Amino acid sequence: MHCPFCRHPDSRVIDSRTSEDGLSIRRRRQCPECGGRFSTIETASLSVLKRSGVAEPFSREKVAAGVRKACQGRPVTDDDLALLAQQVEEVLRGTGAAQIDAGDIGLAILGPLRALDEVAYLRFASVYQGFDSLEDFETAIAALRADHRIV
Repeated sequence: MHCPFCRHPDSRVIDSRTSEDGLSIRRRRQCPECGGRFSTIETASLSVLKRSGVAEPFSREKVAAGVRKACQGRPVTDDDLALLAQQVEEVLRGTGAAQIDAGDIGLAILGPLRALDEVAYLRFASVYQGFDSLEDFETAIAALRADHRIV
């Protein structure tokens, strides 16, 4: 890590703390050359392997944007979508994998979206799971109704 003051190529870690969300580490560093102190924030990278074979960094914003379309006209706020995207990221990071298939992200979205808004869940699932007929919708609705009876 280069010192931001004198550009010396080395630094010494003085203190390390985990962030509140547990997804990053804040390190306090000191340059052995000039004595300047600075902070760094380190996060583990998580990349998405798209169907085309291209890998790109995971983005909570993309998750929220994709779900936002399914939530149009529903009582779902931007804060709800941000929380959903955070939950999805936590689930994906919990797998321990550094690279996630794009399809796995869709699967990780379904659970939190179903808890947030069932109509938005049906809209998202109909596209993500490729519903082809009314029977597909009826099956999904029957599963939702069955869950309500159990609870």
